[in-house]
This record gives sequence, C-alpha cells and structure tokens, in this order.
Amino acid sequence: MDVILLERIETLGQIGDVVSVKPGFARNFLLPRKKALRATEENKKRFEEQRAQIEANNLKRKQEAEKIAKKVDGTKVVLIRQASETGLLFGSVSNRDIADGVTAAGFTIDRRQVILDKPIKTLGLHKVRVALHPEVIVTVTANVAKSEDEAAQQEKLGMAVTKAVSDEAPDLDKLLEEAAQAQAEAGTSEEPEA
Repeated sequence: MDVILLERIETLGQIGDVVSVKPGFARNFLLPRKKALRATEENKKRFEEQRAQIEANNLKRKQEAEKIAKKVDGTKVVLIRQASETGLLFGSVSNRDIADGVTAAGFTIDRRQVILDKPIKTLGLHKVRVALHPEVIVTVTANVAKSEDEAAQQEKLGMAVTKAVSDEAPDLDKLLEEAAQAQAEAGTSEEPEA
C-alpha cells in the first residue's frame, strides 16, 4: 500500500515522501496515528495544498522538543527490581517503566517515546534512547539495581554490583573507595594552583 508521510519516520522517510508499506502497518499504525495518508490523487493534491502548514507545525514541534532535550538528555533513572545473585532480573524493565521513571524525575514523556530494542533483563547501567520528536532523540541512563544502596554503588563503579563482581573484588568497599579517590584526584588536578 502506498502512503504519503505526514512526519519523518526513521525507517521510512521524510515528510511528503510517498512510500510503499505493508497494508497492516498502514492500517494499524500509520493511518490511525495520523502519521500518513493513503496515496490517492485526491490526498496528494490536498497534501500539496497543506504542505507549508504541515512543515511549519513540524518545525514548531521540533523546536519545542530541542528545548526540552537539553534538560532531559543525560537524565539518570533508578529502577529497583528483584534479581538473582548473578544479576538476572526476575522479569524485565520495559519502556513503560523507563517512561514512569523519567516522569518521576520531572519530565513528562509517553512510553511510546522510549526506544528499546529489547527489554532490559539484567542489573546495571543501561543507555536508553528517548525520541522527543522524530528528529530529536536523547539518551537516558537507566540504573537497574536491587536497592537504593546498590544503585549508588553502581553509579560510582559504572557497572552492575553482582555476586560475580563481589567474587572478583572481595573488598567492594575498597574498590568504591579507590573510585571515589580517583574522582577526587581528577577534580583537584583541574583546579588552578595558587
């Protein structure tokens, strides 16, 4: 089925492109969400008449998304989940969980804006993309841990705190202390000497 795109879609094309898609994708996703029109002669004429207005609206939404993107980019979300000693979750973290976490951090986003290729099923720090606009994508860090204390430790270490990590480094406190000391040295070396 041929459709005219009313907004940029990452895998298909830009505004105004006539693309061929599977009928189910068009009927169930593109057409109900007003992301495309059927590519009939009547719709092509109507689109060309409204093209300037559609592109202006898209530009306005993109500019608003860029303003918000500066604030949202790099946001860290802590998600507490039950997990095994090896770091595998009993369940998974979905795009809805991440959207709720970002909303709790003060930025309202919809779960459909969170781009997850697959659900998160392990403890640790995970980079997740959030599409505020089809052309404005930011990165949010999801810190998945068993508790708030472990989340803080993961933040300092930059990796998941599991039994395997504890076995490799029996003195986890010493490892955390070394990480804090390295950060302190990096901070003091940047200050100008008097």
